[in-house]
Amino acid sequence: MNSACGIFWPDFVRRCLQVSAVALALSVLAWGAKAAEDPATAAQRAASQLEVATLALQQAETARDRVAALTETVRAYEAGLAAMRDGLRRVAQREGQLAAQLKAREDDVADLLGVLQTIETAPPPVLMLHPSGPLGAARSAMTLAEVTPALQARATALRRDLEEVQTLRLLQQSAANTLQEGLNGVQEARVQLSAAIADRTDLPRRFTQDPVRTAILISSTETLSGFASGLAEIAEGEIATTDADVSALRGTLPIPVEGLVLRGYGEKDAAGIARPGWLIAARPHALVVSPTAATIRYQGPLLDLGNVVILEPQPETLFVLSGLAEVYGTMGEVIPAGTPIGLMGGKNPEIGAILSLSGEGAGTDRTETLYIEVRMDNSPVDPETWFRTDKDGN
Repeated sequence: MNSACGIFWPDFVRRCLQVSAVALALSVLAWGAKAAEDPATAAQRAASQLEVATLALQQAETARDRVAALTETVRAYEAGLAAMRDGLRRVAQREGQLAAQLKAREDDVADLLGVLQTIETAPPPVLMLHPSGPLGAARSAMTLAEVTPALQARATALRRDLEEVQTLRLLQQSAANTLQEGLNGVQEARVQLSAAIADRTDLPRRFTQDPVRTAILISSTETLSGFASGLAEIAEGEIATTDADVSALRGTLPIPVEGLVLRGYGEKDAAGIARPGWLIAARPHALVVSPTAATIRYQGPLLDLGNVVILEPQPETLFVLSGLAEVYGTMGEVIPAGTPIGLMGGKNPEIGAILSLSGEGAGTDRTETLYIEVRMDNSPVDPETWFRTDKDGN
């Protein structure tokens, strides 16, 4: 028995030191993860955002200005869904990290349990034995007294990790339902918004479109520059003059759609073609709004650009937005800032794809692209002189 004890105590100390080292490394990782918002908290906060959006949709049905109310509702849904996607992916990522950590610690945990079981089941007299006699036994008891709190802390941390895994899995199950309800809710809000815009009659007009002249201009146009030069020809009669001036807003306007700048002004694409504008990556069916008060000079299909909306915020300045699946408004209308002008196309991904970690952080759920070109005095200028972006291109 003495010989066995002589082997047991050094092994016990070695294992405790190994466990303590693992615990220290994991605590550093945990601290880094919690420096940002806790994944579970982020997902729950996003669920609350979606609940607020659902309430806003109900209230928008009786709002005096339904277009404005539904616009805010759609944007609330989009913000909530984006937060929910991010929160759930962070939850899945955190669960994966914990599972990997627990898997890597299986041997240490098994050794720890074996040590604890040995201590608990050994008769008290045996625990007092040591090959070096009473002094060795006293030293071993002191070592055990120092190590026991570390063992307790390690066991507590292990229990906390296991409980967190269980909580995260339950959260994923319930939040997936909330995500689906949010996708249904935003679709309903978009349908109601389209109907409300079609019924709107209270916006001022600078001109009335002449469909025959518009068709002639489109058929005879080969370039965007040529079309922009001929915009004055699509009106019936004169276009009312305006003294609108938004020059003070240059460099501060929000991008018309929530997204990421894929290519900047003059940057070449994969085919080596450079365009004098920005290409923005956006999520399917994302709402596109006017960044400032402006006149709708044109909306509809044009050249190879798909659906196009051309806004005139001030004389001799045009914002050209192309790539929309659906466009709102009527040519000649003067719209306030934040007015919806269309929706992006695409297909919403399945819930499983939204929760996938394969595209984490790469913006792979932004499958649609909006092209933005700014023209002043009929020449393109860098959109960065008008629109603001953060450091990540948002």
